Amino acid sequence: MKSSSAAEFFVERFFDMTIAVIGTGKIGELVLSGLLRAGRQASELLVTARRAERGQELAERYGVRVVDNLTAVEEADILAIAVKPQDAGALLDEIRAKVPPGKLVVSLCAGLPTKFFADRLPEGTPVVRVMTNTPALVDQAMTAISAGPHADASHLEIAEEMFRPLGSVVRVPESQQDAVTALSGSGPAYFYLLVEAMVDAGILLGLPRQVAHELIVQTAIGSAIMLRDSGEHPVKLREAVTSPAGTTISAIRELENHGVRAAMLAALEAARDRAREIAQQAID
Repeated sequence: MKSSSAAEFFVERFFDMTIAVIGTGKIGELVLSGLLRAGRQASELLVTARRAERGQELAERYGVRVVDNLTAVEEADILAIAVKPQDAGALLDEIRAKVPPGKLVVSLCAGLPTKFFADRLPEGTPVVRVMTNTPALVDQAMTAISAGPHADASHLEIAEEMFRPLGSVVRVPESQQDAVTALSGSGPAYFYLLVEAMVDAGILLGLPRQVAHELIVQTAIGSAIMLRDSGEHPVKLREAVTSPAGTTISAIRELENHGVRAAMLAALEAARDRAREIAQQAID
């Protein structure tokens, strides 16, 4: 473990480090665009892409230099690996001989444990596992980070500096990352599905689609801000809207009768289990 002063020095250097985003698909582009919005210069960033046309698109959109994987490894101080889990093994086989000891690897490969990287990279390579989500596009992401066996506090601080501009960051034990994937990684989709259903309900009740959409989106935003800023338990906030024998309790009774709570629990368990399956398939 680095001393406090050494760790602080290492983190200060972050702002002079070159970052390579390896595998710039949807998640990789989220990270790339977030770093640029946070003030990173395009000259401090490298990207790789599987298809030449994708690389050209990124170069034109962001002004970054597109390189091959080995060049990225040689020139960057930090490697943010964002390839699909099933492609990670082949990538690590390609780059392992070029990865020097101590180079920080930040994994955005959903489901893959840090041990997957440690087993395929030089001994002592620090790996930080990251799960973020698509609200990074509007700097409102929820990102969870976990240290691998060779990553220390300074590496976690570097990862926090990378992802804090995209929203909120929390540290969790790696054993909880599959649950994070199910809850917040996939979480935006659950909310979009709920909003879609509520807009349809508004139309059924006679509202124009645009009015129903505006009503629900603003209600969702206001409710989320209240949850964040009030510090109140969601049960207490829900009870404040739920009058005896009123409209809200009638609606909640129907939701409970249709098993909404149980369905959500089952859905998140299914997402967690699928994350584990994807990781196992990549390992096998």
